[in-house]
Amino acid sequence: MDQKAYIEENKDRFLNELFDLLRIPSISADTAFANDVQKCAAAVAQHLTQAGAENVSIEPTKGHPIVYGEKIIDPNLPTVLVYGHYDVQPSAPDELWTTPAFEPNVRDGKIYARGAADDKGQFFMHVKAFETMMKTNTLPCNIKFMIEGEEEVGSSNLGPFCIANKQKLKADVILISDTSMVANDVPSIDIGLRGLSYLEVEVTGPNRDLHSGVYGGAVANPINILCNMIASLHDENKHITIPGFYNNVLETPAAEREAMAKIPYDEQEYMADLGIHAVVGEKGFTTIERTGIRPTLDVNGIWGGYIGEGSKTVLPSKAFAKISMRLVPNQSSAEITELFSKHFTSIAPEGVTVKVMPHHGGEPVLTPTDSIAYKAAAAAMKDTFGVEPIPTRGGGSIPIVALFEKELETKVVLMGFGLDSDALHSPNEHYGIFNYFKGIETIPRFFEHFHKLSC
Repeated sequence: MDQKAYIEENKDRFLNELFDLLRIPSISADTAFANDVQKCAAAVAQHLTQAGAENVSIEPTKGHPIVYGEKIIDPNLPTVLVYGHYDVQPSAPDELWTTPAFEPNVRDGKIYARGAADDKGQFFMHVKAFETMMKTNTLPCNIKFMIEGEEEVGSSNLGPFCIANKQKLKADVILISDTSMVANDVPSIDIGLRGLSYLEVEVTGPNRDLHSGVYGGAVANPINILCNMIASLHDENKHITIPGFYNNVLETPAAEREAMAKIPYDEQEYMADLGIHAVVGEKGFTTIERTGIRPTLDVNGIWGGYIGEGSKTVLPSKAFAKISMRLVPNQSSAEITELFSKHFTSIAPEGVTVKVMPHHGGEPVLTPTDSIAYKAAAAAMKDTFGVEPIPTRGGGSIPIVALFEKELETKVVLMGFGLDSDALHSPNEHYGIFNYFKGIETIPRFFEHFHKLSC
């Protein structure tokens, strides 16, 4: 039986097994779900074993475990290390989901569930592609799997694991599906990712909440001040005002910007999908450029005072915000975190104190387009989509890509099959059934081309 026939014959099972994985609320950020994260790791290990992997293990860390498995058919052949993550973002606000976040539901050819696209649906394609190659006796290279449970909280324990297991993880390329394509009829491969600096800020005024009538107008209001401070972080051109923020930004060559301008893109369709009437961003750059080659600063959450039902006239003691900055090549997450901290503290007015608490970060990355691995990925996508994939830059961050290149000294290929419209990290996250099976069909082609070009 050939690969296509095997996939078709097992199509329903491949879907149902993914649904079972999606039902596990493996939320790494919330300790209330720690047992579910462990349960999900066990399920991943079981699927790898059933698919034909050997030496499958659930590797403990100081946090959530990493699942490892391998199939070494010949030590002299090339080795592909597949990375993915089985942890997911919190589902809140749950009331905004059309159907429950952890009860997979198929509508309009899409699988709706938390983790459907990020990253359970995408890493599970590799497990099913591996099974397909094993069952059809067509696996041409060695394969290793490293599926972690902390990507959504910064992968703080992945670095030590990689350092301690360099030989175990030794490979010729690391293959990751945790990114998106331009469209289902316009395949693309990310050649770059932005880095990340994520922090929390706290502004404190009086030593307790106060009556807003008795004290209002005489005592600094931390929420008002926090809003003013945040507003000052951008100028009228949406340029970030932190001194030194752009010092090391690697400017994108004109030729690459010209190539990006040719990517199929309909701004009206973009706005309609988001329910907005205008796009907003740094002056002098297009929407595609703003989300791929330029750094950003955004407030991810803000709170303080009374937010319950009805009214309570208080002047709050404290106000808080969570802020993320997406970084581009040559920017350092540690340096940007330090610049932000110094600047934010310096602009605090009298009457309040400010605390900046870094959470986690990651480095931006660019991957080559002239490598054997990239050429194999491009050839594989051309085989299954019928057209050459476009090299693009992703706006998101996968901090471990830079870590892999540093600690494992191995280049990465970002061959994702999602779409930007998949509502990652949002209510009603979804992943196309077309995309899921197109990935399962394409991944074995990558192995074939990588073997052919490497040997």
